[in-house]
Formats: sequence, structure tokens, C-alpha cells
Amino acid sequence: MKIFTSVNDVTNIDEMVNEALMLKKDPYAFSHLGKNKTLGMVFLNPSLRTRLSTQKAGMNLGMNTIVLNMDKEGWALEMNDGAVMNGSSVEHVRDAAAVLSQYCDIIAIRCFAHMKNKEEDYSEKIINQFKKYSTVPVVSMEGSTLHPLQSFADVITIRENWNKKQKPKVVLTWAPHIKPIAQAVANSFSEWMLKTDVDFTITHPEGYELSEAFTKGAKIVYDQQEALKDADFVYVKNWSCYTDYAKIACTDSSWMLTNKKLEVTNNAKVMHCLPVRRNLEVSDEVLDGANSLILQQASNRLFSAQAVLKKILETK
Repeated sequence: MKIFTSVNDVTNIDEMVNEALMLKKDPYAFSHLGKNKTLGMVFLNPSLRTRLSTQKAGMNLGMNTIVLNMDKEGWALEMNDGAVMNGSSVEHVRDAAAVLSQYCDIIAIRCFAHMKNKEEDYSEKIINQFKKYSTVPVVSMEGSTLHPLQSFADVITIRENWNKKQKPKVVLTWAPHIKPIAQAVANSFSEWMLKTDVDFTITHPEGYELSEAFTKGAKIVYDQQEALKDADFVYVKNWSCYTDYAKIACTDSSWMLTNKKLEVTNNAKVMHCLPVRRNLEVSDEVLDGANSLILQQASNRLFSAQAVLKKILETK
């Protein structure tokens, strides 16, 4: 593996999950792999779980880790090729990526959607420009449209909580929020579920349809209670409109997940990537209940990142 920006960079999901679970049992078994290697982590946006888990993953593999909060500590980057740089941007990504490649053996990037121009966000310009101009492997710590390390951790979590022969029913349900949120986590979760052996349903109010590039093959249900029936796992996440880009089409508070709504499920486990707006997206009773997997998901962020970095180090 030389690049990790989506599920399409993974040859065999089951093998990667097994790798992560093996690392979870013995996190330091491969600390020799990263000796004298450096992981450069570039953040254009805030982070808690992604930063700490990815940094610790590199350290577990024996890597030196450097964190650069580009939005606060670096120069404003120009992303367009051929640009006349007479505006606010100070350094071109072509130069920044090349320099980072001299200092680092792997570059990890985190950059959110700007939520202003759909075509620009969905082109994944920032990550693709780093891929284009870096001479070392590039890992996405979340882009404009996808969050593959989170989704990989989610697949690991589902595997750990399912030991039956039949496929689990997994439901991704939209939840209310106070502001427009990007579709990255929802897109990514859908993409990974559709390549995993599960029965996958997405439920949301009309107007919140995601891009078919990530959801083709999923069952779409507009009635939340109908969708939740007999679910084994319920993944809660807000996202803004894709078609009417970055708009809020509905603020219906009745979409918040509660224990009452979960009564129609198969005693479903509940998932959320965090951070979560408590008692807006999901009620406290659910988040703090026995069926909540939110902390297990967060824990597995470490091992999804470590499995990816291990695979890249073994490829180099």
C-alpha cells in the first residue's frame, strides 16, 4: 500500500481488519518497522481523536511523529496550479509537499470541505495535490468527501461485536444538527459498508440524499422507524444536503435517536464517530447506555491507523 485515501486503496478489507485486531492484542510487536522513519501529520482543520490516534499509531510502530497545524503554524497554501500568487496564499502546495517529502517518510493530511462549492470539494483538490506533488506515501486523516480511517475503525468495531453467521443489518441514520456538516463521514461509512458483508440501509429526511458515487447499492428509506426495524447496528451522523449543497433542508428534532426508537431494533448497538452533540443528535440515555459503542470506536481509531501505517511501511 502506497496511498490510503479511500476503501479503494485496500486490497482485502478482511485481511486489514485481522491485521488491526492482531495489533490491538500486541501494539508494539512491530515497533522495529518505523525505526528512523518519520510520520508528518499536516492539519488544516481541528482534531482530537484523529490526531492522537494517528500520532500514537506511528509511535507504536517506532516512528518519529511531527505535527504541523498548517492553519495556525504554517503558511497559507495555494492549491491551484499555474496561479499568480498575488493574493493571501504564501506557499504553493507543489513546494510544500516536496519539502515535507524530504523530511518525512509518510505524510498524513486532514482537510475539511469548505462547504461553498460542491465541485471543488468533491474534487478532493487538497489531498490530490499532495498526492501529486509528494514523493512519499500520503494518508488521508479526513478529506472533503471521505474519512477512511474512521470508517475502517467502524468496520473493526462491527466485527468485534458480531459473531453470528448471518449478515448484520446496519443502519446509517441522519440526525439533527445546528449547522451544515460535511458528508465525509456518511459517504465514507456507506462506501465501506457496501464493500463489507452486511445488510446496509440509509435513512434520512427527503432532501438529504448522499452522492450515488458512495451510496449506490444501499437501501434508502425515508421513514426512520421503518429503517430501524430489526437493525443490529445503528450509526448516527448528521450531514448537510448534497444536491442543494451544504444547505439544511430539515431541522426536525424527532430524528434524534432515543431508547424508545431503538425498541424496534434487534437490541442494536449504537455508533457515532464523535464529537457528538448530546441530546440533539443522540440522547444521553443512548450514548451512555450498555449498547453504546462510541468509546470502542474511538479506541479502534488507533488500530485502524496503525494497520494502515504498518502496511505502508512494509511496502516501502
